[in-house]
Amino acid sequence: MAATQRIAAGALLAAACATALAGCTSGPTVSRDASGSSGTKQGAHGAKQAPGAAAPKSAVRLIGDGSTSYTGAQPHLPRPVRLKPGQKPPQFVVFSWDGAGEDSQKLFSHFRKIAKANRATMTYFLSGVYMLPEEKRDLYRPPEHSPGRSDIGFNDTQGIGDTVKQLRGAWLEGNEVGTHFNGHFCGSGGGVGEWSVAEWKSEIAQAKAFVKSWKTNAAMKKSSALPFDYEKELIGARTPCLEGQKNFMKAARDLGFRYDSSGVNDQIWPKKKEGLWDLSMQLVPVPGRAFETLTMDYNFMVNQSGTATQGDPDKQAYWGDQMRDGLLKGFERAYDGNRAPLIIGNHFESWNGGNYMRAVQEVIERVCTKSEVRCVSFHQLADWLDAQDPATLEKLRTLKVGEAPKESWTSFLSGRPAPAPKGVPGAPAAKP
Repeated sequence: MAATQRIAAGALLAAACATALAGCTSGPTVSRDASGSSGTKQGAHGAKQAPGAAAPKSAVRLIGDGSTSYTGAQPHLPRPVRLKPGQKPPQFVVFSWDGAGEDSQKLFSHFRKIAKANRATMTYFLSGVYMLPEEKRDLYRPPEHSPGRSDIGFNDTQGIGDTVKQLRGAWLEGNEVGTHFNGHFCGSGGGVGEWSVAEWKSEIAQAKAFVKSWKTNAAMKKSSALPFDYEKELIGARTPCLEGQKNFMKAARDLGFRYDSSGVNDQIWPKKKEGLWDLSMQLVPVPGRAFETLTMDYNFMVNQSGTATQGDPDKQAYWGDQMRDGLLKGFERAYDGNRAPLIIGNHFESWNGGNYMRAVQEVIERVCTKSEVRCVSFHQLADWLDAQDPATLEKLRTLKVGEAPKESWTSFLSGRPAPAPKGVPGAPAAKP
């Protein structure tokens, strides 16, 4: 975003979303009524200083123009371990942020602190145009749009520098940097839902390029590099508006991605689609209402104040409580039931008085320190799923929403597992 845009990012986004719903969302609004039928509305987005620790200079190998670098294995990335026969699975919770960047609200840095204080790691889906200055906007060639077009703007030098500091620190703390792509085009008329596989590959390549060349594009050659190789770090994404998933997944599979979070799921154990783990957000209860909605701030907002990002001030605190309690109900029915991972998505925003940010923070503080709970990134969850016996995961998928095994977990998962493939955690040690 340009300087004036970055300073008032939340206000500008609110205005844009209020006037152009289909062109500004980060996910459809999905609700399910008491009969089980679901409806979808389109709709929201936004984003943009705490310096992170630097990797030892001796370990740094700069890549390209020095915007990114190789610094060794990511710190604080746990080694996944296979469940033992009869072992109850942990309760995974993933908090993820669409269009992650640091702006004047400083929510990126705030939630990094909250995560560290509550033993959590998260996934930050970076919008590539947040690494591209306004004056270089014509470098972006969006599919089916003119060069330099973006529905979420671009950035300025300060915004890029602030965002880089957060990305650097987040990765060194064990968090994941994914992608939310670039121009955030939704709906008809060239929206991501209409893009071909080849166009998705172009969009992905450009998202990578803006991260790998931010120093050159922003004339910040003396700044410190990001401490990761983005070609290897980038293994998953969430599409704008949750549109275009079919062709995106085909492109992502060809490019070596490992997961996608662009669909809508119930709270059951995930499976692979198009060769990628389908780690989509899920439907959870809306307390006091006869339907469920997606685990995202925007979806709760549309069900509460419609497209108005600042609704009735007298109701804003209640709406935040309603989102918090809905997410907690979803958590509790998984924790006490089938233990399916809970996937939550949000934006760095101030809608309805910032009460959705408060709600998410209270959920993090309430659940991430509980026994048997792991608040992880998508990267960590995909690693754990890959390490499990496929037969065990298949059995877990037989459990319905909120359904615990009729017998004990020990009995339910006591079958003798298949041998772990060579090199997978849990496999027998190689004979000398």
